Amino acid sequence: MENFRFYSPTEFVFGKDAEKELGELLVGSGAQKVFLHYGGGSIRKTGLHDRVTQSLKQKNIDYVELGGARANPVDSLVYEGIDLCRNEGCDFVLAVGGGSAIDSAKAIAAGVKYDGDFWDFFDGKATIEHALPVGVVLTLPAAGSEGSVATVITKEEEGLKRGTGSDLLRPRFAIINPELTYTLPMWQTAAGVVDMMSHIFERYITKTEDVILTDRLCEATLVSVMEAARKIISAPNDYEARATICWAGTIAHNGILGVGRQEEWTTHALEHELSALYDMTHGAGLAVLFPAYMEYTLDEDVERYYRLATKAFGVPENHYDKKAVAREGIRRLKGFFIEIGMPVTLKEAGAKKEDFPRLLETLKKNKGNRFGSFMKLKLSDAKKIYEMAWE
Repeated sequence: MENFRFYSPTEFVFGKDAEKELGELLVGSGAQKVFLHYGGGSIRKTGLHDRVTQSLKQKNIDYVELGGARANPVDSLVYEGIDLCRNEGCDFVLAVGGGSAIDSAKAIAAGVKYDGDFWDFFDGKATIEHALPVGVVLTLPAAGSEGSVATVITKEEEGLKRGTGSDLLRPRFAIINPELTYTLPMWQTAAGVVDMMSHIFERYITKTEDVILTDRLCEATLVSVMEAARKIISAPNDYEARATICWAGTIAHNGILGVGRQEEWTTHALEHELSALYDMTHGAGLAVLFPAYMEYTLDEDVERYYRLATKAFGVPENHYDKKAVAREGIRRLKGFFIEIGMPVTLKEAGAKKEDFPRLLETLKKNKGNRFGSFMKLKLSDAKKIYEMAWE
């Protein structure tokens, strides 16, 4: 296990009717004027918008609203949010929604306190030294942004999807009521399941030795997520299954599963090119790419994939043919994605083979000629992975 520092200051308020504590949490955070950010009309249809704004009014907290957060958050909305938040003198940013609204909110919170272009943080030209505090009311478990340092934004004009992070962006609090996820379409639930599983894979697929504790935490979380997802398919209002998914999404990406080990993130980089070009649902793109990436890198560490297959996917042990066991684990993962309604080929997901050169071009801009930690990949390797994932 490698040396590490772990800092997770977010207060999680979890359970039924948890959103009723919003006003008190904002008062405790010193909020006087809130910048309220959310996505489409779903929070109005469910009545959540009314409950949130009523909580603010009851505590005499002024607020300004900006909706319209997209599934793959874009820079234009961040610029709009920064201007509005700054002009209105807001001192707290509240995101109501899933990872997209939260990521936009985080970028706005950092951009308000910066004199330059917020994209400098994503270009590596500047680091986040100041940010408005952020709070979250979660409605879509997936990205884990409610407990993470990260934000991912797409620069529309150049088609670049990039991330940045800072402990200053960890939310002060995150309200998680599993009942708020009952109305989610199965597609969004399933895409969220893939997203959180992928966050675990990016930590699990590592060359770091002697990390048995976090290995077991990763494996247990994967098993729990798959069990809960199967229950939700047949019983969408199963509270315990929804609760498992909600909390798993948080711990999959708040850092606890990755401490002391080298992380990977190559498959996320490959997928970012897809969602930037096609506005593809992030989880759907990951469902397509992870089995292909695993198959391509299998020989890099058969033992790692063998353990994943036996501990997380229930493949019987066979020490005489560990590669076959590892391959069966990948096959079962792909089968699970199909079971929950996710695409497993680029063709099925709506990508175009003639766009591969364009994907590789922007991948080079974002990652350079060589990238990855588990296996150092070149652009030619990335091309082969895209080809393996085609059909």
